[in-house]
Amino acid sequence: MLELDKKIFGSITTKEIIGADPPAFPDTKENLENELATLLAELESVPKVNLEKLLEEQKIAKNHINSRPGAMALAQNKIQLFNEYNEKYVKSIKEKL
Repeated sequence: MLELDKKIFGSITTKEIIGADPPAFPDTKENLENELATLLAELESVPKVNLEKLLEEQKIAKNHINSRPGAMALAQNKIQLFNEYNEKYVKSIKEKL
């Protein structure tokens, strides 16, 4: 069963990425940019021991979005945006490890 209200990138949910609303441009892109800024700011205060957990959570979120049945019929541009911003966040986490 698909968890549409699962938070996958800060406060952004599965539904926002794979659903029709909000539109990819400019709304979803702006939401991802704002959320990335918030997550990176919060990353500064995360203890190193919790970084591995964060990294694992983001890998799970990526798999959650990219392995949806019928994913090819979903909003590919929004999924691509999610992957792009998630990768930036994962890179920042890895740099802190």
